[in-house]
Amino acid sequence: MRIPESCAECLYDRQRARCQDEEYLAQVKKLIEERGENDTSPLLVYRFNTEYVKRFGKTAGYADVKRHYNDLMLKLEDRFRIRIESSQDPVETALALARAANYIDFGAMNHVDEDTCLGLLEGAALRKDERKVFRHLMAECSDAQRFLLITDNCGEIVLDKLFLEQLKKRFPWLKLQVLVRGQEVLNDVTPEDAVYAGICRIAEIISNGKAIAGTVYDMLPDEARRALDRVDVIFAKGQGNYESLSGQGRHIYYTFLCKCDLFTSRFSVPPLTGMLVEE
Repeated sequence: MRIPESCAECLYDRQRARCQDEEYLAQVKKLIEERGENDTSPLLVYRFNTEYVKRFGKTAGYADVKRHYNDLMLKLEDRFRIRIESSQDPVETALALARAANYIDFGAMNHVDEDTCLGLLEGAALRKDERKVFRHLMAECSDAQRFLLITDNCGEIVLDKLFLEQLKKRFPWLKLQVLVRGQEVLNDVTPEDAVYAGICRIAEIISNGKAIAGTVYDMLPDEARRALDRVDVIFAKGQGNYESLSGQGRHIYYTFLCKCDLFTSRFSVPPLTGMLVEE
């Protein structure tokens, strides 16, 4: 997903809010100005962070935030599972809940509010206009052998687990895999977070090898490339995965909340609207 000028300005402003060092900001500006036609926001942020670590030693840690939201969602897990399993379509309900939890994003959001998060989860549902995409997804799963979930944030990963549980119940032959971030970046899921959330009990965990909040094929290790190339159904969560994967000719299902002007404008929806998109 190409980076428009408005997005480039936002990326720079976020780095300026992060650090006032003039040399660092000059390098950030240079990276933005010299961006390639196919560069994406997650890739630029990866380059910013690489430069930041070289200059200052490390980026801000999100360990406390990640643990807080993982623990919060794990505490509510049984309540969500009861709601899912008592619904008319447990897979659909689980998907809607997993999408609502995409709100827990300390990269795209200036502020993450716990009450807002819980409110979005309470009202989580697919819209009528999304049912066609959902039916396509279910039809594909019925003929598939491998299903790859590309994850996004901590906390959200617990609801992803509940979605995969229901998918496995409906299609017990599916081999489930989850692709996570290879190293710490924002509050995104790493292998350690995925294990903590318990998703390792139902799916194979694969690392993207890098501290990048997206999925850039050329940067993936061999195992992750093989997973993408050989899988039957790809289901990607979050804006960063959409930005870095869309427009590459792959058949992918995406779900996310629209959390910035780029996405609300692209899909002509209000902030925090959930999307289920088939590309």
